[in-house]
Formats: sequence, C-alpha cells, structure tokens
Amino acid sequence: MFKNRGRKSAGILVLIMMLSTVLAACGGGDKNAEGENANGGSAALSGTIEVDGSSTVHPMTEAIAEEFGAENKDVRVPIGTGGTGAGFKRFIAGEIAITNASRPIKEKEAAEAKEKGVEYHEVKVAYDGLAVVVNPENDFIDKLTIEELKKIYEPDSKVKTWADVREGWPAEEIKIYSPGTDHGTFDYFTEVINGEAQVSRNDKQITFSADTNAIVQGVAGDKQSIGYFGFSFYEENQDKLKLVPIDNGTATVTPDAETIKDNSYSPLSRPLYVYVSDKELERPEVKAFMDFYLDNAGALASEVGFVALPDEEYQTEKDKLAQ
Repeated sequence: MFKNRGRKSAGILVLIMMLSTVLAACGGGDKNAEGENANGGSAALSGTIEVDGSSTVHPMTEAIAEEFGAENKDVRVPIGTGGTGAGFKRFIAGEIAITNASRPIKEKEAAEAKEKGVEYHEVKVAYDGLAVVVNPENDFIDKLTIEELKKIYEPDSKVKTWADVREGWPAEEIKIYSPGTDHGTFDYFTEVINGEAQVSRNDKQITFSADTNAIVQGVAGDKQSIGYFGFSFYEENQDKLKLVPIDNGTATVTPDAETIKDNSYSPLSRPLYVYVSDKELERPEVKAFMDFYLDNAGALASEVGFVALPDEEYQTEKDKLAQ
C-alpha cells in the first residue's frame, strides 16, 4: 500500500514540475535588476501622480486616469480643477507632477518656472471650442457677432439690456456669466474677443465663477442670461441650454466636431494641453501615464466632448516626451 502511494506522490511531483516549466515558458520569466521581466514586461507600477489645472481639460485627463487605473491599480491619480492659472502656480512651485491647461503657458509663467529650475514638456492632447450659450427660452437670438460679444463683455461696457446689443431685441436686463479669472477659458475668451487676456467688464451685472457647472446652472435658470465655457460642458448639458452660432465676419458657424477641428469656428476654437515636469517624468509611473495618455487620447477625446488630434500628431507628442 505504501509503495503505491509513493509512486503516486512521485508522479504528482513530476506533473507539478512539468506544469511549472510550461508556465515559465509562457511568460512567467524572472525579473531582472531593472524591475522588468526577462520577456520584456514591466514590473508593477505604484505611487501617486497629482494633477491640477484646467476644469475644461479635466474630463479628458479623468477619463485617461480611469482607464490607466484599471490597468495599474497601485497608481493613484488625484485630479484637481483649480483652473489653468492656479494649476500653473502649483506646477511651478513643484507641488504637482502634471497640470491641465486650456491655453499655452504665458511668458511670465515660463520665466518663473525657469527661475525656479522647473523644466517641462508641453503636450497637446485635443482640440476644443468655446460655446456661447443662452437660456433655452430665449427665442430672439439667432446668432451673435464677435463685435456684439465684445459689446457685452468688454471693460466699461455700456450694455445693460439686450436692446443695447442689437436694435429690435427686448429691453430686458442681461444676466452675464463668465469663468473666473484663474481659468484658461477666461484668458482665451478675453484675448480673442476683447483683444487682451484678463481684460473684461467687472460690474454688478456679471458673475464670475470658478465652477463651470455654476455657470451652466445660472444660464439654465435665467431667461435673460448669457455665458460661455468649453464646448464639452455644453454637450453634457445641451438639454438645459441654447447654443449660439457665432458670426466671425466671414461666416456664421456653430461649434461641432468638424468646425472645431478645421478651425472654421474661428476665433473660438483652440488646442488643449497638459504640462508634465521633466523631473517627475523620470518616475516610471509618470512616464507610463503620459505614454498611456497619448496612446488613448484619440479614442477618448470624442467621448468627453473634444476633438481628437490626427494620429500622427499624437505620435509626434509622444516622441517629444522621449527627448
């Protein structure tokens, strides 16, 4: 009896050894000194990659982070929405690895970063348009010209009612909404509409908000209101808002994927960016996250209301990270 049990045990041992050999051959190679498997696979990543900045770019980076997290469960990617300006401040101070930006870094910010020894890569990730919106019950606006937008939003504006904007419109006081001054959206809008970034009317008739959703709710709740923000926020809330076509002097254009991508929705279409610290990029989890971002941004852009770059542009951006 004991002899038979011994033969069975030996047979089982041989079978286990054979299975182990097969499994190792199928990809269970030993890790080398660099933390990679002998077959080329990467070791498990871990750590925290803190991101802040533009609320406009936030949905894009959040979608990327969710997909990345599904494959890298030990990497945390908390994402703030403090606005482009506030994001650059934290980025330059070395508080965060990546900042979302709905405009390029300003000369003053770049000079401060250089002074503090912060080197970085600017990475273009998608295109966006600024949506100008009014309340759905507004039945008289068919379009707005660039000049009319300027009349509403320019410093020392004399516009109080819709009749001040265009003859024949009702003499009803306009409730005006704008992103806060830390937002890249505010910078971009004021530059292309008023001629200088950060230059805007600032009186009791206009409400500035750091929270884009508050602007959505404000316009949705007031028949005589107007506001603007990234096109993706309109797409998320189009049942509550009326999108205004813009007459740019050449054509009257409504923002959508095609007009934003081909820049016919000028001057209210723009590229979107993330900025990553070169020092942070040396961390394997940050490099892996940025590579993942550029590999997947094209597929995810339309899901969050943006327009993807051509595939070759994503590859160009990825190549820049390797330099």
